[in-house]
Amino acid sequence: MFEKILIANRGEIALRVARTCRELGVRTVAVHSVADAESAVVRFADEAVQIGPSAAKRSYLNAAAILAAAELTGADAIHPGYGFLSESPDFADACRAAGITLIGPPADVMAQLGDKQSARTLMAKAGLPLLPGSLDPLELDEAHALADSIGFPVIIKAAAGGGGRGMQVVHASAAFPRAYQETRATARMLFGDSRVYLEKYLAAARHVEIQVLCDGHGTGVHLGERDCSVQRRHQKLIEESPAPLLPEGLAARMGASAVHGVLEAGYVGAGTVEFLVDRDGNHYFMEVNCRIQVEHPVTEMVTGIDLIAEQIRIAAGQPLGITQEDIIAHGAAIECRINAEDPAAEFAPAPGILAEFTPPGGPFVRVDTHAHAGYSIPPHYDSLLAKLVVWAPDRERALARMRRALEEFRISGARVATTRDFLREVLDHPAMRAATHTTGLVDELLGRG
Repeated sequence: MFEKILIANRGEIALRVARTCRELGVRTVAVHSVADAESAVVRFADEAVQIGPSAAKRSYLNAAAILAAAELTGADAIHPGYGFLSESPDFADACRAAGITLIGPPADVMAQLGDKQSARTLMAKAGLPLLPGSLDPLELDEAHALADSIGFPVIIKAAAGGGGRGMQVVHASAAFPRAYQETRATARMLFGDSRVYLEKYLAAARHVEIQVLCDGHGTGVHLGERDCSVQRRHQKLIEESPAPLLPEGLAARMGASAVHGVLEAGYVGAGTVEFLVDRDGNHYFMEVNCRIQVEHPVTEMVTGIDLIAEQIRIAAGQPLGITQEDIIAHGAAIECRINAEDPAAEFAPAPGILAEFTPPGGPFVRVDTHAHAGYSIPPHYDSLLAKLVVWAPDRERALARMRRALEEFRISGARVATTRDFLREVLDHPAMRAATHTTGLVDELLGRG
């Protein structure tokens, strides 16, 4: 086991990692920007190092500063959390060159699976089903001809994209050329890579993902599925496990194919394989996330397995201590992301100072947060304030518990808006209650569906 882990992240995930490290008896180093000097993880960790000013590019995305902090403190591993450098092959290579273990997959595997276009090719070779689309980079004329043959709508996606950015849905052939060029320009601006690909767009689909764990000895397991269909701008708001109303046996087939696909790619660590499921129960591979997911607590609640602890053990070279038969899901869990965003203003960030922040409690309620009354929400980073997670023996009771917990959650502050009340609207929607909702539910609630 490692002696000291540097946590190259901030907010709730940094605190989450630090807590598991303490339970494992591993010392921690929190790195932080100027804006986060008084953050919860800085107070909780064994050591803290300031790595730069508030801007993420000069702090949490500054690989050199992070590696210098690791060398200064004698850390033998780095946990990148999610976002920032968590899926950067260059950072993984730099860690290896410095003799520090990055808690994540090897750099070459991360590069192949992090590129959505090459991931599609790899998973196609492994036998996973794909939506009709492109596997190789195409010029505009070729892409337009392919889109016409597939049939509209289609979606154009940045090969290097992530976090719901760098994609555009096209509903008609006449709009395709401009959308294709716009998406390429956006991809170049956001990711420094103008490559895009296209695939058939499913307007009424479920977004279902499989959590996988793979050790460095060729063994992999899946820990069931999560439904992540409630999204805004292709970014998730509510997640639940198990995914409700899937055809019998589908989750098990998706899980087996996900494990097979990532093992074929040489994956090591915790990851997520994402699928779309259409109205007929057909499933199609979307992408692989080479990191811990924001919504990992949902899986932890139904399986009782600490995914961060498993990540750390795998990175330390230990074989998986669980088999597929050991993993049994119990009950139902739901997670709501409480973001400092204004749903009435296209979910625009709404930073400010929290005058009140009183999380809910009660049986089987978990709140992962770094926020507190008096906390100044910085405008420089992701707007996530808290993850509210509940468990119950079945979905109906989990929904009731989540409604109660959201009502109990008290958040207020000057100029601060949050997603709390909007999430309550989503939970009360008839389609959500009946589990017939799709990725279009939020647009419907906002009058855009």
